[in-house]
Amino acid sequence: MHAQWNFSVAGEIHFGCGAIDQLGVLCKKYGWHRALVISDENLLAADMVDRVCAILQAVCVDAFAFAETEREPSIETAEAAISVSASFGADVVIGLGGGSNMDLAKVVATVLACGGTPREYFGFDCIPRPILPLICIPTTAGTGSEVSHSAVLTDRRSEMKVSMQSSYLRPSVAVVDPTLAVSCPRQVTAESGIDALVHAIEAFSAKDAHEMPAGYAYSGRTPLTDTLCERAIALIGRYLVVAVEKPDDLEAREAMATAALLAGMAFSNAGVAVVHALEYPLGAALHCSHGAGNGMLLPFVMRFNMPVRQKTFARIAELLGEDTSGLGVPEAARQAIRAIEGLRERIGIPTSIGQLGGRADQLAGFAEKAFSVKRLMQVNPRPVTEDDLIGILRSAL
Repeated sequence: MHAQWNFSVAGEIHFGCGAIDQLGVLCKKYGWHRALVISDENLLAADMVDRVCAILQAVCVDAFAFAETEREPSIETAEAAISVSASFGADVVIGLGGGSNMDLAKVVATVLACGGTPREYFGFDCIPRPILPLICIPTTAGTGSEVSHSAVLTDRRSEMKVSMQSSYLRPSVAVVDPTLAVSCPRQVTAESGIDALVHAIEAFSAKDAHEMPAGYAYSGRTPLTDTLCERAIALIGRYLVVAVEKPDDLEAREAMATAALLAGMAFSNAGVAVVHALEYPLGAALHCSHGAGNGMLLPFVMRFNMPVRQKTFARIAELLGEDTSGLGVPEAARQAIRAIEGLRERIGIPTSIGQLGGRADQLAGFAEKAFSVKRLMQVNPRPVTEDDLIGILRSAL
């Protein structure tokens, strides 16, 4: 069946080794003179924040850095960043780091432009007007936040990760320099890389565009998003282990940066589904990274979706480099899940909720909270109930 669909991405993308050196020129091009840099203490200690500020100051762009964040930023951290930076008078916000830093930059840019508090903008299409211009510079390869229309924070009150989606959140500029990831720790490389794989697989197996309601947060899978997903999955299958085990391998770093970018373009249009919905409460309660939670959950959700996505999963096996010759579609699909489980173990991603510190008595609460995220339930290719979510979680315990 034919369907109308839309596709959106960041305003412009600058990619390649050394692309960071274009930052000052880009700011001057757009007439931005006061840059608020959102980053973290690790990048501050590694002199990366100072490097970015020096590039800006070399072309007379004033820079102010906020680096007092955390691994999975909370609403309170966003409020602190907004309070500290409000008097600076930024005309551009720069998110430097992993997805958490870039998401935090999006929230700060929203509130500085629109007023109020972060809580007012959670949900879909709740931002009333354009935010401050935003530049995203990833130093990991995974989240795709440099091109996405969403931002995620942790709500400590409800022990739930909460998000906002809006076309206004897509960055004005994405600067993707693979050399910035060379110093990325092994665990972060692994967790961000598996996150990119989850994005590509959930987008590749999402509901088709003609099944999605008009005006929704996501469009469902389309020929364009499928093309992006296939390339991303193939790159991750070939290069993720290399990037984890040989951090100085620039070919692997460039390939993973490309994969994360492509997967980000895909999922922020097609959508993500049950893996992400389950990770929101699980990650908030167990204090694991988004990538670790997603990577742990992926095989279990794929098994649930197997009845309606066998051909898609069989294709994923091929893209991951598995030999599926002589296998029927069902067995090839199962081979994809086995390949992901093997990849997960090789790079050190947890394989169960128990390994993350979760308990059986928490599962019903996780399922209830996940089921409330209707925009993600809508994208899943197989109809899902709250009891189904409990079953997936039990299998993952």
